[in-house]
Amino acid sequence: MKKKATAAGTFYPADKTELENLIRNFKIEEPKYLSRAVIVPHAGYLYSGRLAANGIQHLKRDAKNIFIFAPTHYERIFGCTVCDYDEFETPLGDIKVNKELIQKVAEFCDCNTCDFAFEKEHSIETQLPLIKYFLPDAQIVPVLYGCENFKNLCETLEHFWSDKDNIFIISSDLSHFYPEKEAFKIDNYTARMIEENNLSNFEQEQACGAVGICGLIEFAKKKNFSLIRTGLTNSAAATGDSSRVVGYGSWFLYEGAKNNYVKQYYSDFVKKVCKNSILTGLQLGQSRINNYDCVFEEYGASFVTLELDGILRGCIGSIIAHKPLIKDLIHNAHSAAFSDPRFPALTLNEYNRITIGVSLLSKPQRIEFETEEELLEELTPAIDGLIIRDGNFQSVFLPDVWEQLPDKNEFLGQLKLKAGLSKDYFSENLEAFKFNTTKI
Repeated sequence: MKKKATAAGTFYPADKTELENLIRNFKIEEPKYLSRAVIVPHAGYLYSGRLAANGIQHLKRDAKNIFIFAPTHYERIFGCTVCDYDEFETPLGDIKVNKELIQKVAEFCDCNTCDFAFEKEHSIETQLPLIKYFLPDAQIVPVLYGCENFKNLCETLEHFWSDKDNIFIISSDLSHFYPEKEAFKIDNYTARMIEENNLSNFEQEQACGAVGICGLIEFAKKKNFSLIRTGLTNSAAATGDSSRVVGYGSWFLYEGAKNNYVKQYYSDFVKKVCKNSILTGLQLGQSRINNYDCVFEEYGASFVTLELDGILRGCIGSIIAHKPLIKDLIHNAHSAAFSDPRFPALTLNEYNRITIGVSLLSKPQRIEFETEEELLEELTPAIDGLIIRDGNFQSVFLPDVWEQLPDKNEFLGQLKLKAGLSKDYFSENLEAFKFNTTKI
């Protein structure tokens, strides 16, 4: 039994040649990283087709099965629903359904089979021409959900993740029908939650597929994986109408920390950004960089360290991610060269002899302790950076400082002195946070 295409001619072209030409125009350069899970929008191709195609192109090309988790728009259902179709029709050719996996999903999720829920549903159908174009031999496992707990979807992901032939699409748009300025704020807030694996206070109104997004976030959090942005936009970019817009975003799952991804694929770019910023301060260039990947639009915290003939010449950074990483790098590189109060401003002669090091900081984690001994037990030399705070007194040591202060007691004592406290200071108000760094 075949599921007929009902969105062809409205959400995307029904003519095969026209559709192929459109998708061909969506092609991007070969992605640096091929993933097993993505979040992509499901609106008409005029509005979000390019962004959806961008996300799907980040999927592993040799995958055999594509799970599609999507919300229902036309039928009210509870939990998840699967279908009994053998294949789905697209103008580019039919896509087979993996009936064996459909049955396993139904058993694992204890969900119903209801073809009627799929009849008019575009949240799955809009993905199919893109799948057929970029992964033509893969079979699909379409799953619709309504009132569902995101933790159940997370467990489903975990269960089927072990088979590396399986990849996953979370189909979701973002905010709906706000004025563009308000939608921009909401969608950027949502993007930060996705990129920080933060589920606290994630509201249904932030995304029509909030359950699917939250399920993937929970999965990423458990695995210490990261969601990397590939794009963020809204319908006004296509229509020019900013009165009532729909937001769209796309992310792929990276099996590791975001900072490791940046180091692996963008180390040279990071150093270029820092050099350009310093040259701007020397009036020999400009720091504006117009073309960079979306990962640098994500919030990030960095320290930029300058050394002259192996000796410290400046070091400025951010403890907490509070702005896009690209802006943080530009600001800290300039400040390390010209605003570190321990040194005079860098000169051109010195610039030609300095080396630039960048440390990308993880999110600080609060250390729970009642005594100084308990605090010291929580520290791992050469790995942990440390932030201490008590009222207006605060200071930070990067993990590099362990090279000069390998003893835990001395490390903490010197950090207290740096904060303006005595080495033996301790109080019940003292707070401590540890973090790690990725060095470039």
